[in-house]
Amino acid sequence: MVVLVPVFQPDTGLSRLVADVREADPSTPIVLVDDGSHSPVDVPGCTVLRHPVNRGKGAALRTGFAYIAEHHPDQPVVCADGDGQHGVEDILRVAALVETTGHLVLGVRRVRRMPPRSRLGNAVTRELFRAATGRWVPDTQTGLRGYPPEMLSWLGEVPGERFEYEMNALLAATRAGHPIEQVEIATTYLNGNASSHFGSVSDAARVYRALLRFAVDRFS
Repeated sequence: MVVLVPVFQPDTGLSRLVADVREADPSTPIVLVDDGSHSPVDVPGCTVLRHPVNRGKGAALRTGFAYIAEHHPDQPVVCADGDGQHGVEDILRVAALVETTGHLVLGVRRVRRMPPRSRLGNAVTRELFRAATGRWVPDTQTGLRGYPPEMLSWLGEVPGERFEYEMNALLAATRAGHPIEQVEIATTYLNGNASSHFGSVSDAARVYRALLRFAVDRFS
């Protein structure tokens, strides 16, 4: 597998994540996409791709997918957040399920263990997703996702520059009939989720617009 981590102004969680992956399997390629951090990210042993300015998580993921499709075309990809909230055990479990099924895999957190604001936002988005698609995905906002290599070029065509990209990917997978596997992972929020770059109003609006567009297209 290849581990893909989009980062912007990362803290010590990134170095811990890289060290844990290296300890678990020193041969695993790790690709970091530095999305315009004020101080350029430099982590030894990782491939670092850079955006000169902040473009958003979706843009960073597409940059990473394009690189991996060219340099590691036969490898599944596991996307993880760089704040230390995804443990290496869960990364490996997601990767194993991708390899055995050949499907998109979501690392699903336990909703009851989320902070109240995150729990509410996830619940609203989950129910809207089910209403729009007819599919039950308990954690539509998870950043721990695995993709088979066959989906890399497809992922490059999914629209969205910021956090709406991940919702667009789920909606596009549903529209295209791609199976979505799910595996439970640890629910970890560090310092009240202070390291998150999700803008609660603007980013939520983008996510809900994506859901609305999908629902209108589906039922019109």
